Amino acid sequence: MENKLIQDAKEFYINEINDHYMYVSLAHIEKDEDLKNDLLKIANMEKKHAQFWKKFIEKRGGNVPDVKPGKIKTFLLKLLRKLFNPLLVVSFLEIGESAGFQRYYKFLKEQSINLDDYEQNALKNIILDEIAHETIFKEKESSLAGLSNIRDFVLGMNDGLVEILGAVAGLSAVYVYQPQMVAVSGLIVGMAGALSMGIGAYISVRSQRQVNEALREKMEILFDVSPESALRELELRLKEAGLTEEIIKDVVEKLGKNKEAIKKLLIRETDENEVLSGLFTGFAYLFGVFFPVLPFFFAPTSYIALPFSILFAGLALSIVATVISVLSGISVKKKIIEMVLSAFGAAGIAYVFGTIMQQVFGINIDV
Repeated sequence: MENKLIQDAKEFYINEINDHYMYVSLAHIEKDEDLKNDLLKIANMEKKHAQFWKKFIEKRGGNVPDVKPGKIKTFLLKLLRKLFNPLLVVSFLEIGESAGFQRYYKFLKEQSINLDDYEQNALKNIILDEIAHETIFKEKESSLAGLSNIRDFVLGMNDGLVEILGAVAGLSAVYVYQPQMVAVSGLIVGMAGALSMGIGAYISVRSQRQVNEALREKMEILFDVSPESALRELELRLKEAGLTEEIIKDVVEKLGKNKEAIKKLLIRETDENEVLSGLFTGFAYLFGVFFPVLPFFFAPTSYIALPFSILFAGLALSIVATVISVLSGISVKKKIIEMVLSAFGAAGIAYVFGTIMQQVFGINIDV
């Protein structure tokens, strides 16, 4: 059986070569020359990383996985590109994967004893490439309105689906012969949850904007009244970030009285629209509510409705997980199990809790 070192290397190779194919596919159908060049640049970066892992595996006598562009994946990429901006597609893909540089950094720390100097340095360069890769798209994403809302819609739908599946499962144990009561209750809870999340998102974005405006006003006053105080404020923030005195002194000296540069360092800008953010989050949650609630409107008993509710919720989660997995190049099975089990676990616990409440309080609601 292969050791963990080779297994991890194979997984890294598969991820990198799949990312290479993905960016090449997006580049070939991209009309914007600047964005096309960026996509090809990252595609070549991912190919270089894949070649490193290929040699790494071969050096240790392992078999390099045979990975080819999937027809389904290519079709989905082309479809999504026709519907959305490519940056939205890339952002959607990133939902299914944690940051690459974090996985590589963990590997570097855990396996350093098994890596020679060349491999350690090469891995450090790959980590830097991955960080640069993310930075390229972060800069472009900041100019693309609604990008975070697309990401929030997928995650918000998942929240609504999981939470309301748990709610109707718990209520099913109480309203066994009144499935419509479960459905209505689920909708009420779902509406309350959607309003709560929507208002929460609105307040969060608006509060951040207000904080930024207050900070900006404070910095304007500081620069006008006492530029030295503004620099001391910058020093304090850099110190809180854990930078050394030497680096802080160097940064402050180089920035001098560059007001705009200092404000960018001190103020976390946001281009999000609070109204749009609140609406997206709320409607996404409601969309997730639809799947587990629907069967209870038509079934004669909650016992019959609940399996269909679980089935619909599972199918919805599986479809989302499959799309994310196919496009991201990660295990479809692993992603489906991860998403579906979390939802079913919540439903199971809620059903047991509902049953306990029924017994404790002697609730017996018949037809």
